[in-house]
Amino acid sequence: MFKRFWRAAVPVIACLALTGCFLQPGKFDSALDLRKDGTFTFTYKGQIYMLALSKMAEEAGKADAAAPFVGRPCLDEDQNEHPCTKAELAEQQSKWREERQQKLQQDQQNRQAMRAMLGGIDPNDPRAAEQLAEHMRRQAGWRSVTYLGDGMFDVDFSVTSRLTHDFAFPTLEQFPMNDFFVLLTRRQDGSVRIDAPGYSPQGGGNPMGAIMAGMTGDLATTGAADEGDKGEAKGPPVPAIDGTFRIVTDGQILANNTDEGPRAGPGGQVLQWTVNQRTSAAPTALVKLAP
Repeated sequence: MFKRFWRAAVPVIACLALTGCFLQPGKFDSALDLRKDGTFTFTYKGQIYMLALSKMAEEAGKADAAAPFVGRPCLDEDQNEHPCTKAELAEQQSKWREERQQKLQQDQQNRQAMRAMLGGIDPNDPRAAEQLAEHMRRQAGWRSVTYLGDGMFDVDFSVTSRLTHDFAFPTLEQFPMNDFFVLLTRRQDGSVRIDAPGYSPQGGGNPMGAIMAGMTGDLATTGAADEGDKGEAKGPPVPAIDGTFRIVTDGQILANNTDEGPRAGPGGQVLQWTVNQRTSAAPTALVKLAP
């Protein structure tokens, strides 16, 4: 029904499988409480969307897999159409078989790559989502994990620690991930850089968001065309990012990219970002801790 969209989606799915860029927030509330002595508490409550387990990935993986051979128009030297000869149809069918075989081989490689990205979990296994939820639940910090279907998890994460090392969220056991939502980096001068590349659908630090935004555009265009031609509904929706990120600290705020800057709060200075589809820059801040 959405052939043009799926033709565009298949290479995107392959890219996600090979790079590990397949997570994004849905609706969420996230906070970082950072004390000048280096202790911190990070929380994330809300949705996490995993493209690898969504219907979009499932359908894209099946795109044209069982499509029958359809001959193309034959042209003469003057580029005029003419009835295809048996030889011309045979040549077209031979090329179609070759391309189909290449696609099947590529699909197999993509499935293997996706399985590696999922820590050995087969995304085609009906139990894959619950297996992934179990991976999360057994790690420290994941207080609850519920699978909502179509690649969406509802989670409650909270961890308290000390910044003697860098911190990243999310991290999943055996997952070679590189699309973190939040990164805390401790510097030699005692300052901490906070970056939240996952909290922006368009920011350069979130390749998943940029790809998903492009897919949303392709989907809207294709859906509109299909509605005009056949009166059918739009294709599968891409979940929208919608949330809030706060930093509360008694350290010295050296830099930040909020619209209003720090404000006084019960636990110290507060920085707050509203994150949605219009967010153009990922949240970032630099905080000086005690020597």
